[in-house]
Amino acid sequence: MSPLTGKVAIVTGSSRGIGEGIARRLAQAGAKVVVSARTVEVRDERLPGTVHTVADAIKAAGGEATAIPANLQKAEEREQLVATALETYGAVDVLVNNAAILVPGGTIDFSERYFDRMFEILVKAPFHLSQLVLPGMIERGGGSVLNISSRAAIHPKAGQSSGDGAVYGMTKAAIERFTTGLAAEMFDHKISVNALSPQRVVATPGQMFARQYTREMLDASEPVEDMAEAALALVTGDPAERTGGIRYSAEVIEELGLTPADIGMEPPQPN
Repeated sequence: MSPLTGKVAIVTGSSRGIGEGIARRLAQAGAKVVVSARTVEVRDERLPGTVHTVADAIKAAGGEATAIPANLQKAEEREQLVATALETYGAVDVLVNNAAILVPGGTIDFSERYFDRMFEILVKAPFHLSQLVLPGMIERGGGSVLNISSRAAIHPKAGQSSGDGAVYGMTKAAIERFTTGLAAEMFDHKISVNALSPQRVVATPGQMFARQYTREMLDASEPVEDMAEAALALVTGDPAERTGGIRYSAEVIEELGLTPADIGMEPPQPN
């Protein structure tokens, strides 16, 4: 039997990129997947994919999925996402908080509007969604929360670049501290809580929208399949042992001796 047979997983930000990869892999492992993101129609060919195309791809591959659009900046849509998932499948066993927004920039001129939006989507939404699904997980005796993070959470030293800026790094550092704190709270309830970051840059459509990628850059990037495989390992691991981790995809794959599965996504091409 597949490790997630009979389980229900919500994956936010799963209309493309890392979220899509995780949604596809969890479905391969038997989960009924709720594909959620804002995108319901393609408005720019450089950003392909919608919640419907991903759900359809999962179903075409023999899995089960439902598309539930949601703008996670809005509390009422977060509540509706979970309510609809429960109406559709009766439970939520796995929550993958992957939805993201990145507005780069330095502190002095950073817009309060974008500051608030980034914290709403990257910090408050995972917190709120966890609040919404955890009571049911506790009642059923287990579950898993996986927060997708980034190397941006690592504190830069003086004189080093802060990458995409202090604000983005703040949000990812916050989600990692939330991860370890929630893992401690949920330990006795057999609910695992982990954070997972890619070891290298994943050439997602969002990444490639912002810059040109050569063949050499793509060859040096991390396949989305690595994140998908590591995510599956973390949400299916023993919650007494595999919880509270601030993990990176490559180390999870190496530690557990995993071979990333083919999830049916086309590899990126130079743009």
